Amino acid sequence: MLFRIDSTADEPLFTQLVTQVHLAVARGELHPGERLPAARELAASLDLNVHTVLRAYQVLRDEGLIELRRGRGAIVTARPAADHTPLLAAIDEVVRTARAVHLSPEATATLLKEAFQK
Repeated sequence: MLFRIDSTADEPLFTQLVTQVHLAVARGELHPGERLPAARELAASLDLNVHTVLRAYQVLRDEGLIELRRGRGAIVTARPAADHTPLLAAIDEVVRTARAVHLSPEATATLLKEAFQK
């Protein structure tokens, strides 16, 4: 499982990690029963403080997406609430269109965020 964190982004690091796990579940890359990396291991691989990873894991636990078990780590417990295939296809189309008109990822993301505020 490959997670990506952008230390220059405005979004807090733990929130980025929470989002990455949600996306992995939605895409079918993580399934119920699968184990997430140990917090120390993930923190080292992403060059994060272990407490940042633990905070993300706590948020995911509180949302019901994972279960934290002493000695067993973080285990995915929930399936995605809905089929995200149409949404992922629409996102792919937005990315293709943005690239075609030479719009940066940052500008594209800003437009998307603004659309959510309407």
